[in-house]
Amino acid sequence: MADLLRTKSPRIIAIANQKGGVGKTTTAINLGAALAESGRRVLLVDIDPQGNASTGLGIGRNDRALTTYDLILGDSALDEVIRDTSVTNLKIVPATTDLSSADIELIANEKRSYLLHDALRQPAMEVFDFDYILIDCPPSLNILTVNAMVAAHSVLVPLQSEFYALEGLSQLMLTLREVRQNANPDLRIEGIALTMYDGRNNLSQQVEDDARTNLGDLVFKTVIPRNVRLSEAPSFSVSVLDYDSASKGSAAYRDLAAELIARESTNRKEGVAHG
Repeated sequence: MADLLRTKSPRIIAIANQKGGVGKTTTAINLGAALAESGRRVLLVDIDPQGNASTGLGIGRNDRALTTYDLILGDSALDEVIRDTSVTNLKIVPATTDLSSADIELIANEKRSYLLHDALRQPAMEVFDFDYILIDCPPSLNILTVNAMVAAHSVLVPLQSEFYALEGLSQLMLTLREVRQNANPDLRIEGIALTMYDGRNNLSQQVEDDARTNLGDLVFKTVIPRNVRLSEAPSFSVSVLDYDSASKGSAAYRDLAAELIARESTNRKEGVAHG
């Protein structure tokens, strides 16, 4: 009997925002965990040299002999770089500070913007049978982030609920437009996820109103609240769903995962392909 949860090929989503501290890695970890909890098979590719997503899922520094550096710049086999996590259905390619030198090392490579694209589409990937591949990007618009956008079908943008948040999107949108024009014409925005939202705060409400007015349906209905459990979970190297399954943070990421899956289902019905 066919697995009704399966998509035809994994949907690749880059989680990107050039501004740090917006909940990007928190979203990568917990959205991945929520998708995995729903029965989807998920790969998280950490391309941030800080490696926070790797640490946050329990992959210690000493356990990262092979990383995304080897995936992008080396010839390492996929089964050597893809690691299990403590979350069922969630695997990771971890990162280290080795990636910091990638910009320099890629300058002379003619295919420098396509290396991650090709790595994630090699035939050996089929055996893993992933539904989603999430790419946790660095907080900058460098060659690593461009690689993620070239590799991805869509970009999910965490947007902190603070003053000037929307203005910070402009450079990201310009980069996304350039990638569309030069390398990945089918790239689209998966959605804008409002993070660190405090419903008691007039500013959060104003940012949400502005975002929905200017960006419409691109903004996910789900908002990610300020939640102490979300802040505490990384220090225990687990997702918030494992740290406190009943917390508001866990509920929000489950809702975001459900919304993402529903959008994917709608796109498939409308014939929006990915491959």
